[in-house]
Amino acid sequence: MSKRIVLRAVLVASVAAACAFGVTACTGGTGSASSASGTAATVNSVEIPESEVTEYVEGIRNQYGLSDESAWGQFLASNNMTPETVREQMIDSFVERELVKAGAKERNLTVDSEEVDGYVTSMRNNYATDEAWENALSQAGFTEEEYRAQIESSLIQQQLRTELENEVTLSDEDILDAAKTYLPYFDGARRSSHILFDASDEEKAKDVLARIKDGSLDFADAAKEYSQDSSADNGGDVGWDVTSSFVSEYQTALSALGEGEVSDLVTSQYGIHIIKCTAVFTAPAEVTSLDQIPEEFLNSITEMAKSIKTSTNYPEWLTAQKDKANIVINDMPANVSYNVDVTKYQTASEDAAEPEASETAAESSAAESASSESTSASASAESASASASSSSAQ
Repeated sequence: MSKRIVLRAVLVASVAAACAFGVTACTGGTGSASSASGTAATVNSVEIPESEVTEYVEGIRNQYGLSDESAWGQFLASNNMTPETVREQMIDSFVERELVKAGAKERNLTVDSEEVDGYVTSMRNNYATDEAWENALSQAGFTEEEYRAQIESSLIQQQLRTELENEVTLSDEDILDAAKTYLPYFDGARRSSHILFDASDEEKAKDVLARIKDGSLDFADAAKEYSQDSSADNGGDVGWDVTSSFVSEYQTALSALGEGEVSDLVTSQYGIHIIKCTAVFTAPAEVTSLDQIPEEFLNSITEMAKSIKTSTNYPEWLTAQKDKANIVINDMPANVSYNVDVTKYQTASEDAAEPEASETAAESSAAESASSESTSASASAESASASASSSSAQ
């Protein structure tokens, strides 16, 4: 992904998020923000000052090198935005903040001052002196009191989200609906058991395999007697491949087996395996009952259904609060500092419409941030994969 694309994505996200809930470095305005006066909107009689909305817009412009009118106009035009739509999104974020405050108050949710102190102290410790810390806050457009308020707001929202998530319940119908969507992905899944030998015990492994194949030795009994894996007590059972993460040699051998078939010796980094495919799942053409689904798949599908419902309950709650709230948005004053005639920039080419700051440190920072987030996501995925590995077959 090019740096210009990364910068544009970050800017659009910044305008939408408005830094209202996060502890984000929103620099102060250009100095003209004070020209904005009056009330931008009210939500349940709480006033949102026009000056505050303007300061946040100007903070985003400064942070990403768009303080120049031409750069700002080009950015808006290239993203099909106008000063009015930017203001609407910004006001919406302030409205959401007030609704979250009210919702938290109704539920008696509070933030311990010591928790806020912990976050402030943790950030403060990144700076060698009080002067450096004060300069950092100033450059970010915060007093320490405002910074603490941002942290408290974020923690309150987090508490509210968690409480709403804990209220999620699933009916059998919810799970069945999810199964109709996801069960086909389990088609062809294989359940297996294995017997693991040390790499130096090849002759013993060959002998056990021969006796299993001639029927003189039961596979599960052999696993209990000979296997060096933790699955031995369970007859070697390691579950379904779609809910586990097996090493490639194991998975390749298992994929070639039909139900009841036993592999030849399979060598992996863990030693020598004898693998038995104990079941092959064929997804039904029509899912009408939860009884059609193996328990392990049902558990996974239930978690997916809960995750989906959890991901929507907060937005649904917020939408319901907006519908109930008395929200009045006033017209945008013509003299707000970020107001430009976007039509002058709408015929520019896509390259010309890119912010001229695309080669500045702001863009590099945005690209580095995106790269960092990607690395973090990969690390999380690897950690989750490692946690799923519960036996040497995995």
